[in-house]
Amino acid sequence: MQSTYMAKPLEVKRDWYVVDAAGKPLGRLASEVAKILTGKNKPTYTPHVDTGDYCIIINADKVVLTGKKLDNKFYRHYSGYPGGLKETPYRTMVAKKPEFVVYEAVRGMLPKSRLGRKMIKKLKIYKGSEHKHEAQQPKPLELHI
Repeated sequence: MQSTYMAKPLEVKRDWYVVDAAGKPLGRLASEVAKILTGKNKPTYTPHVDTGDYCIIINADKVVLTGKKLDNKFYRHYSGYPGGLKETPYRTMVAKKPEFVVYEAVRGMLPKSRLGRKMIKKLKIYKGSEHKHEAQQPKPLELHI
């Protein structure tokens, strides 16, 4: 008789990966990174345990959007006051804070729970091609998107 394997939090072995975002579409990049953070790329995936790996994204300022999304996409947040809806065009946001653009895309693809908040902390995003995690010996991850 077989039984389903359930990973225990202390048994999880985490790896570090580096993903180059240069020239990659934002949504496709975010969905692949979300799979790594959740652990769905491993055979030991367990839905209620954080089995994911760490992910470093470099060249976040070189991520692209297809179609007319560069002009039509807005980032919205609400202050909590009447008339307090703030809109920022994607073109402005990617010029000022490219890390935030990638962060929000990945965060939107993770679970909306305590587990999702724990997973997003394993994501490190950098504007340029340099990062400060050489001591962890990250493996380059080639995304075929």
